Amino acid sequence: MDFEEHRPMLLGLAYRLLGSMWDAEDVVQEAWLRWQSTDHDAIREPRAFLVTVVSRLALDQLRSARVKREAYTGPWLPEPVLTSEAGPLDTAELRDTVSFATLHMMERLSPPERAVFVLREAFELPYAEIAEIVESSVANARQLHHRASTRLAQGRDRFQPSAADHTRLLVKFMEAAKGGDMDALTELFHEDVVSWNDGGGKVRSALRPVAGRRKVVAFLSALVKRYAFTDVRLLDVNGSPAFWTRSEEGDQIVMVNVHDGRIKDIYTVLNPDKLVRVHRM
Repeated sequence: MDFEEHRPMLLGLAYRLLGSMWDAEDVVQEAWLRWQSTDHDAIREPRAFLVTVVSRLALDQLRSARVKREAYTGPWLPEPVLTSEAGPLDTAELRDTVSFATLHMMERLSPPERAVFVLREAFELPYAEIAEIVESSVANARQLHHRASTRLAQGRDRFQPSAADHTRLLVKFMEAAKGGDMDALTELFHEDVVSWNDGGGKVRSALRPVAGRRKVVAFLSALVKRYAFTDVRLLDVNGSPAFWTRSEEGDQIVMVNVHDGRIKDIYTVLNPDKLVRVHRM
């Protein structure tokens, strides 16, 4: 009973640590097996016990996953998930740490930094408890959190747009791109805009990030001339609006990160393995 009560929270925790719902489900399943084989009478706080087990399992998986991601074909992007599948989003911190942009930026962190940041920011655990989970001192846990917060702050906008403004900007972007209106696209983009495309070697996509307003506009112009994009739908993904669309190359999900009121990052996930869950919906 206790485990099923905590399962959505545990999935949300593992997903934030791993950026993959497939891996998160494996971790939570392993935690369930450990829960089944443990004397429940000896556990004073089931939630704390399960958070510790899931965090440590996810940390182990993240360390091995980093090696695979370094050998990945092209940019590695997190697996997008429907907001309804992302676990509890009761606080601003829970929503922020599940956003696609934040998950992408967390790839810059070491596994312990990522764990400490998520446990502190999203789940508001005290440093003493976090230190025990990551097997470090309290002072070191504080330092890891400070370092992670500083690194992430460099790429985040303190003033996030409202959901309505985010949606409006995304719709304008898709309309301008589909209509081939390059002047309108130029106006929407931040000077330092970057287009990230994850095909995973299974679908044709840019193997390196496309950086800079002029290059991104030229890149999108070439795509629109080459492919017809159909079945465009608006979805709620990772706490923000996203577009599902289809071309001859296959399905894709497009999300944007907004900075200073303009599009700073475009995330396009084309790898079919990462779209299975959203595709089912």
